[in-house]
Amino acid sequence: MTESRTHAGWRLLLVSPRTGADNMARDEGLMDRARETGEAVFSVYEWERPTLSLGVNQTARDRYDLDAIAARGLDVVRRPTGGRALLHNREVTYSVAAPIDDSESLNAAYRRINRILIAGLGLIGVEATESATATRTPSPGTLPCFATPTSGELVSRGSKLVGSAQVRKRGVMLQHGSILIEDDQPLIELLLTGPNPAPVPPAATLARIVGRAPSADEVATALFEAVRELEDRRAAPIEESETAAYTARHIERYSNELWTWRR
Repeated sequence: MTESRTHAGWRLLLVSPRTGADNMARDEGLMDRARETGEAVFSVYEWERPTLSLGVNQTARDRYDLDAIAARGLDVVRRPTGGRALLHNREVTYSVAAPIDDSESLNAAYRRINRILIAGLGLIGVEATESATATRTPSPGTLPCFATPTSGELVSRGSKLVGSAQVRKRGVMLQHGSILIEDDQPLIELLLTGPNPAPVPPAATLARIVGRAPSADEVATALFEAVRELEDRRAAPIEESETAAYTARHIERYSNELWTWRR
């Protein structure tokens, strides 16, 4: 068991389902909190409605059919992190907001969080490993995030299991990612305005691996146990109400369609 090396300690946050704007505003707000308090927060959350999330630099305007999105009752939000499109529906999302240790590279921090994910998922019977593929992170086009694993991403049984992205800003980092319970990602191809890309292989899902659909509470409990085991044995829960003021700082941006469809 090791103590956290880069910050004052860890807190654990389980959030009930919220809108895409709420979830992204909270994640960015937790970066503010990390900067102000020196604490890291590991959170697990769900989405109030099926939501298409876009990478911060992904070109989306005129690439997606707004009528098709509306007909399926989907929300759309743009993340503060990079990468490609994700459909958040039957899945859980994790996030880590923490101060940066200047001696720890982006890749080292990414793999450190991977250790938590691998250990936590192992507690519910999921064997995950880091992809050894030499594939570089692809440009943020219209292919779904789960189309192909890149080097260091988590896979299980040869398929991508966790889609993650990281951003660093003013002394803190945010890494968040989607852990699929069921695979809804092929729907993304039906939302495009142009020709669909080549079919992508099925993603790994917790339901397929475990033989049932674990709840968000079960996944969160396992991941929080891994945080305590690997990072901070005194990691304590934090209530969502304690993060509300930080979320409020950013909700206007993530609710604004000018931000969502800015490119």
